[in-house]
Amino acid sequence: MKNLGMGMMRLPLLDENDFTSIDYEQVNQMVDAFMDAGFNYFDTAFIYHETVGEQAFKKCVADRYPRDSFKIATKLPLFIITEESQLEPLFSQQLENCGVDYFDYFMLHNVSGFTETAWKNVDLYSFIQKKKEEGYIKHIGISTHGNAEFLEEILFEHPELEFVLLQINYLDWEDENIESAKCLEVARKYNKQVMVMEPYKGGFLADVPEEAEKIMKEYAPDRSVVSWAMRFVANIDDVCVVLTGASTIDQLEENIKEIKNADPLNDDELKVLDEVSQIINSNITVDCTKCRYCVDACPEEIDIAKVFDLYNKHKLLEQDDWTQFGNAYLNYSKLEGVGIASDCSECESCIEECPQQINIPEVLKDVAKTFENEIYGFNE
Repeated sequence: MKNLGMGMMRLPLLDENDFTSIDYEQVNQMVDAFMDAGFNYFDTAFIYHETVGEQAFKKCVADRYPRDSFKIATKLPLFIITEESQLEPLFSQQLENCGVDYFDYFMLHNVSGFTETAWKNVDLYSFIQKKKEEGYIKHIGISTHGNAEFLEEILFEHPELEFVLLQINYLDWEDENIESAKCLEVARKYNKQVMVMEPYKGGFLADVPEEAEKIMKEYAPDRSVVSWAMRFVANIDDVCVVLTGASTIDQLEENIKEIKNADPLNDDELKVLDEVSQIINSNITVDCTKCRYCVDACPEEIDIAKVFDLYNKHKLLEQDDWTQFGNAYLNYSKLEGVGIASDCSECESCIEECPQQINIPEVLKDVAKTFENEIYGFNE
């Protein structure tokens, strides 16, 4: 059985518009259920939940369980690093944030063209190697959304890296931008442990179009949509951890059940997933996984991830007029201190942060046209 990791990127909230309003009571329940099921690997990052994600781990795990009962992975925030003098204070803050005196797994966060200012100008690799030698880190690695060629270059130049965290799921397996399969082969070539993020691609594979779900149910009536996605990643050779980004206790319990029962896919089932992938790709308007990296970069304070989610759901209904998702956008637009799609200044800061390589300003124009003009006439 593959190891399941509890990703703490999309924790339950008390206020859906405030990503710091973590529902700690529910997170405690999730942590307890996760540990009771025999799993103990937690994954967080400095920037998660608008920089309170690591503190959430401390409050819900480190403060409630003995240190030898869990493993913690976190990531150095390359997005904010411009000079070497930042590294020691940041690392010390992360240890304090998480409430631990060492990290089991420590990564450079999203090593890619989007963070090259940090990894090209600051010797990050020597820093994390030094922290490992000092005993503050057990294993060093990277998370990346780069393509296979980029990953090969990094792993060739840095043999000291022990593992990689890759975006792998059946929808991205052959995708020309993500290159999940090719990236996995590169990691194998360099004998690196592989950990999987986004097995459900930000929720896309947990809530597929009706046409796709029908095909799955016709083949296996008793299997859930989530089961197909989990079985795909859980049975890939050389994958040691699959992260779940569960946002509720129910989602987490389903993930636990599915990974414990993740028998391999046969050839006919792989053909079903190929067909399902074609349907999903034809229905997805914006390939956004709601990682929220772009949100922090937006000077107009547009909650890009939220409006793209509403836009995708609206488009799936194939209606040109009012939908509940258009109404949710209207409610969002009335919140104090938030930007709406038409506020986009096209500064392109968001594009630099997007792992999925979405031309965000262009899509925001379509969002504004759909929700603000065609449905509600904001600018009339």
